[in-house]
Amino acid sequence: MDGSWAIVIPGSGGVESDGEYRIGPRALACVRAAAELAERRKPRAVIFTGWSPLGGPTEAEQMRDAWDGRTDVDLVVEPTASITAENMSRSLPHLLDRGVQEVTVVCGRLHLLRVRYHFGVYQRLGMRCSYAVAARQLPTPSVLAWEATGFLVMRRQRRAALAEIRAGQIST
Repeated sequence: MDGSWAIVIPGSGGVESDGEYRIGPRALACVRAAAELAERRKPRAVIFTGWSPLGGPTEAEQMRDAWDGRTDVDLVVEPTASITAENMSRSLPHLLDRGVQEVTVVCGRLHLLRVRYHFGVYQRLGMRCSYAVAARQLPTPSVLAWEATGFLVMRRQRRAALAEIRAGQIST
């Protein structure tokens, strides 16, 4: 086991036609990409992070349930993050508790800019951070709109996440 390395997978999902909140193809592609990474190099932990706005299984729980990778690693569910900045801040205590010094964040191509912006905070904390992009998927108009909106508010969201960390409001 590489005791100082972990994988973080921010969730994504949506309400399906049956009214249930589920992860979609992008999140599943990220889980598959993370499993492939884990096969090449054994992480200390794989952290699935994401909420459910409707109750029921969270993005994190659904991604963990979809995991078809190593079973000899710590699979961690962080079920409260609703935005990318919170994926970063609410994964951090899990990483620190495990002594992680290096993180690979697995995300979709369109999400990479915001993921790098938010998870880049780890670098300032002395943690090496790299990024892996899941298999290419054609962007849908709703994904493009979501990412554009997220880009407009990402500075404010990061400030709020950093304030949450500084206040010690994050715990595992």
